[in-house]
Amino acid sequence: MVVFILEKAKPVLRGELSRWLFEIKPGVFTGRVSALVRDELWTLIEQKHGSGSAVMIYPQRNEQGFDARILGTPSRSLIDIEGVLLVKI
Repeated sequence: MVVFILEKAKPVLRGELSRWLFEIKPGVFTGRVSALVRDELWTLIEQKHGSGSAVMIYPQRNEQGFDARILGTPSRSLIDIEGVLLVKI
């Protein structure tokens, strides 16, 4: 399962993501896609995010069971402390 959280996203980008994922709340997308599709969607977000920001949370074999990528400057950031992701407000 993958989760994308977009802030200040353009409607065209949200529309393209909704072809692959379920938008559970404005700017929050989730679904089950392959790693290849996940990476292609992230590339799409990188190209079209404009002045907004994005966070992608995806499964990973580590202590928490997930990892994250950040693009832009989201309202909350993630920090890595000895391999554990924490939210910084």
